[in-house]
Amino acid sequence: MEPKPWRDRIRDEDELLTQLNRLASKAADRRAEALLEGVADLGTVADVARDLGVSWNAVDKAIKKYQRKKATDTGATTE
Repeated sequence: MEPKPWRDRIRDEDELLTQLNRLASKAADRRAEALLEGVADLGTVADVARDLGVSWNAVDKAIKKYQRKKATDTGATTE
């Protein structure tokens, strides 16, 4: 059996990378939604971060990135 030509392999890998990026983006959205639920439950970003053992900055950045993306997707502005 002949191996696939390199152009076909590149095309296949590009398609796979696109799918993986889409899946990673959806996972990041779900994670941010869970972080927001954690903030509603525990009260602050710092409390969520402390509970998870991560920096508050990481939690805050994930939430803000999600909120910016959601605002862009819906056409709303943050101003």
